[in-house]
Amino acid sequence: MSATKVDTAVLFQPQIPLVVDVRSPGEFAKAHIPGAVNLPLFSDEERCIVGTAYKQLSPEKAMLLGLEFAGQKMRWYVENATALCPEKKMLLHCWRGGKRSESLGWLLSMAGFDVKVLKGGYKNYRKYVHTFFETMPAKFVVIGGQTGIGKTMVLNALAEKGEQVIDLEQLASHRGSAFGSLGQSPQPTTEHFENLLFKAIHSMDFSRRIFIENESHVIGKCQIPITFFQKMKSYQYIQYSIPEQKRIENLLSQYACFPKEALKERFEKIKKKLGGDQLKIALQMLDDDDFAGAAQVALRFYDKTYLYGYENNQTLQKINLHFDQAAPQSIADKIIQTCNELEK
Repeated sequence: MSATKVDTAVLFQPQIPLVVDVRSPGEFAKAHIPGAVNLPLFSDEERCIVGTAYKQLSPEKAMLLGLEFAGQKMRWYVENATALCPEKKMLLHCWRGGKRSESLGWLLSMAGFDVKVLKGGYKNYRKYVHTFFETMPAKFVVIGGQTGIGKTMVLNALAEKGEQVIDLEQLASHRGSAFGSLGQSPQPTTEHFENLLFKAIHSMDFSRRIFIENESHVIGKCQIPITFFQKMKSYQYIQYSIPEQKRIENLLSQYACFPKEALKERFEKIKKKLGGDQLKIALQMLDDDDFAGAAQVALRFYDKTYLYGYENNQTLQKINLHFDQAAPQSIADKIIQTCNELEK
């Protein structure tokens, strides 16, 4: 009895079995199909030993070592598979859809599971992701503006009003600046960030616009796929502004809650571009509990950076809006109205 092999397209059907990744824990931690669970055939150490034997000895020696490791854990595989999926229906995959997934698929089929194996494995899924980014006909409306204008809050308001939205910073677990990791979970690898981004956009309606925040090519340590990044520059760019005092208030609500030492460390990261004198001023302001003054120093630095980026932005259509207030819902309403008028 063997498991049925299925194409990558099965992953995107409305209802699919539990996706079970049988690669080693280290491979899974680096990146995986979002929503998948890990049932490793080999530990990281065992995988290294088998791989070394394959390269330095022979495929036959590697297979025997693999059997030695896996043979001792057959009961463990079945019991853990049952705990993960009591209904006993699952879609297995390894790196290339080869021996690891086929072996575990055979065992679980013998144990009464309804098992399917992904053709080409995770490698084929990654090819699908890259091809998708290259060919997707997305109409991105990029929301940009100076630091502290509350772009994420406006994106959330747009989503509440029924618009399609992608929050790149949320996917990357980083707000994009030197201060952007504060209060965030550890960042995913770039590879897993791509997987999360693919999941976020794959099911969207490409006949409709998609709102996305303006970002540089790199968010913290996560790189936006180059083909995706290029498409962000190909439709519309809406820059909006609010009064500086409102921007400072937004920054205080986000960052003043963090320890001073953490804030000082972030200022130190931009020392070279900020300048030694401005750094000393910012650090002294933090010591004096003048968080608003420190925020103003940061804004002067980031405003220069933003202006340079805006002047070099090659998006086909740029729109500028100004608001005397900072209410995300009102800003979102005006952005929607502007987009609707442009699309008439």
